Amino acid sequence: MAAAAAAKTTLQLIDGSGTFNEKGLEAFVREVRLAECGLSYAVVAIMGPQSSGKSTLMNHLFKTRFVEMDAFKGRSQTTQGVWLARAEGGVDPCTLVMDLEGTDGRERGEDDTAFEKQSSLFALAVSDIVLINMWCHDIGREQAANKPLLKTVFQVMMRLFTPRKTTLLFVIRDKTRTPLETLEPILREDIQKIWDVVPKPEKYQHTPLSEFFNVQVTALANFEEKEEQFKEQVAELRTRFMNSVAPGGLAGDRRAVVPGTGFPFSTQQIWKVIKENKDLDLPAHKVMVATVRCEEIAHEKIMALGLNPEWQQLEQRVRDDVPVPHFGSAVSSILERFLLEYDAEAAYFEEGVRMVKRSFLMSKLLDHVQPSYQTVLGHHRVKTLSVFKQKLNSATDSSSQELGFAILVRQCSEAAMVDFDACCADAQIMEADWDTSKLKEKLRRDIDAYSRSMRAEKILQLTKTFEKKLDVAIGDPAASLLDAASPDTWPAVTKLLEHEVAVATSGFKHAIEGFEPTTEELSPMLVEIFTYGRGIVEKKAREEAGQVIIRMKDRFTSVFGHEADNMPRVWGEEHDVRAITRDARVAAVKLLAVLAAVRLKPKGISSDVIETSLLTLVGEPQDSLQRTLSRKLSVNSTASNPNPASAGSQVLAASTWPGISPSDILLTPVQCKTIWRQFQNETEYTISQALAAQDAAKRGKSWMPPPWAICAMVVLGFNEFMALLRNPLYIAILFVLYLFLKAVWVQLDIKREFDHGFLPGILSISSKLLPTLMNLLKKLADEGQRIGVDAGAGSNQTNGTNTNGVLHRDIQLNDMAADSVSESSFENGDHMTGNLRQRQPTKYS
Repeated sequence: MAAAAAAKTTLQLIDGSGTFNEKGLEAFVREVRLAECGLSYAVVAIMGPQSSGKSTLMNHLFKTRFVEMDAFKGRSQTTQGVWLARAEGGVDPCTLVMDLEGTDGRERGEDDTAFEKQSSLFALAVSDIVLINMWCHDIGREQAANKPLLKTVFQVMMRLFTPRKTTLLFVIRDKTRTPLETLEPILREDIQKIWDVVPKPEKYQHTPLSEFFNVQVTALANFEEKEEQFKEQVAELRTRFMNSVAPGGLAGDRRAVVPGTGFPFSTQQIWKVIKENKDLDLPAHKVMVATVRCEEIAHEKIMALGLNPEWQQLEQRVRDDVPVPHFGSAVSSILERFLLEYDAEAAYFEEGVRMVKRSFLMSKLLDHVQPSYQTVLGHHRVKTLSVFKQKLNSATDSSSQELGFAILVRQCSEAAMVDFDACCADAQIMEADWDTSKLKEKLRRDIDAYSRSMRAEKILQLTKTFEKKLDVAIGDPAASLLDAASPDTWPAVTKLLEHEVAVATSGFKHAIEGFEPTTEELSPMLVEIFTYGRGIVEKKAREEAGQVIIRMKDRFTSVFGHEADNMPRVWGEEHDVRAITRDARVAAVKLLAVLAAVRLKPKGISSDVIETSLLTLVGEPQDSLQRTLSRKLSVNSTASNPNPASAGSQVLAASTWPGISPSDILLTPVQCKTIWRQFQNETEYTISQALAAQDAAKRGKSWMPPPWAICAMVVLGFNEFMALLRNPLYIAILFVLYLFLKAVWVQLDIKREFDHGFLPGILSISSKLLPTLMNLLKKLADEGQRIGVDAGAGSNQTNGTNTNGVLHRDIQLNDMAADSVSESSFENGDHMTGNLRQRQPTKYS
């Protein structure tokens, strides 16, 4: 039960086999809140022979609960390994008490002293005060039980490279009547003898004992016989442990002490080195403990930063692209808090190590916040660039813009960089020295890139504007000149092009001054404007050349079908169809010559070669006089030009025109020749129609049949003529039929219908014949009905003979025909004159 109770308040730090209880020590340190003590704590250890009352002394001295030996069960080993507890009973500051396994125990045997030496070295390395428990009756004896213990302590002390000065408090147990003043010199003499005979390293051969140990002696009465006195002496001894770490206190040298937060790791590493049978360098160990512990604290702060709610909220706002005003000061405040926490927890570690690890912590904290810092600057860069674009667009789109584009770009870019510098200063973290020059340079490059892009776009828009003006100024006039296709077409087009390009160039130079272009930039733009203007002319020329057949036919029709006064030509005997045809063809060939190639050069190139070559397609004049003159002229010019027609044929057989660049050729000679053949085929019908119209005009002037036809009619119609004389009724019927046919002839205007040709006349008459016949029959029926009504009214109105009645009906029929003719003439808009229209109805009495 006692062991179980003690286990709740004490810790077995090292068991009997030498296993270190790492987790138990960490829990113990948290329980006693050792980390809050810093350097204000002390470690007291006790060593001595087995069953010498060590645990009893510690329990009474520090109010601990170490397991004590049960005297009724015999004297045996009670404490195994190393036990740890915290001093109670008002001992201040915090004091950790270690109870070591007793030496010279029969359980381990005489030769097994390894753990004894290891635990002794561990106590000397960890503890500030080491109590050595010894019997009073052993003082002055040569073979006393405490001598092996002292030899062990002094030997292991040599294994510390730079041992600190430890307080050795010899506690003399079961003191007799001999005064302490007498016992102490004897004890010190025995200790010095042991120190002198202990083997020491060369550098410690002449080192006195006082350099390593602060030796103090105290004595206690027998616990069993004089318990009350023992307790009084223990209480008096406890007062010596009050403020033991203060200057002049019992703890002694504090140079190798580690802060409370590093105590678990320090003790573990010390035991590990001792177990590996290595020499223990306490200063180096202190640096090592400080290094490890400061790193642990630093990592704890780094992890704590990631879990800090304030930082998480700030980081989330940055990630969500939410504006974070005063980002730098907010982050600096958070980092400052974590650095202060580090300084507080690592304040008692080696200063050099602590500052190095502080720098390490600062670096890691800054590494943690740097992505957010870069994101914030990225947001500022994007925002600044966006504001720059808006300002520049607004400034350049303003109708009241007075400054040039280049000046606006400089003003907007300078304002943007000033704003970005202010944003960088707002986001700058005090502890960091990050360079923002690269980000500024990137923003500058983005601004320059956008400015160049917008400048190019604006210049392109300006160029397009002037190109549209050129389209209007050159396009339609050039098309009109090309459509006219006169001999001076291309000089006129060249003059038009040069004038309009000069006007556009002057306006463009003035408009582009605000962009501050260099000479190298401006020159290609001006060349581009001229090239565009020339391209307009070439485009129009190619459009006209693509419709050259239609243009030639229109030109041919215009010349062929109209008189000199531009009135439509009515073909008659007086017209020379062949000559007119040749003139029309020459006009068409000249149009073809104009559209065969682009000739914008004012001098040095003429259309004579093209026109002369194409005129050979028309041929020589057809009348004898012209042929005679042509032959004489050709004989006289043989010496200078051996064969013009042959030369023209050679030119038309080539693929290019002489003296014309291939890029300026619209129609090659071979294409012109093909076009001419197509043109001739398509205009042959017009010429044949003209010839047919002329022949029809000649025939229309003579209505009498030829003499041979008259003779044939007389010979062949003699019998019919005699039959008419024998039967006068036939004459009346023929007369009536004549009148009816005459009315139809006048109504249809047969002569006029055949003026346009035989086939069109037949078609027109066939469409009008039936309506005309129906109209005449209707009128005859109406007239017959009226005559019948008049005859039934009375016979007093019929005083004439049958011959007069017949004559009266003939006159009425003539009147009907005249009326019909008058109506037809009124409907057709004609004003005809004739005997039938002039005759008035005659009344016979």
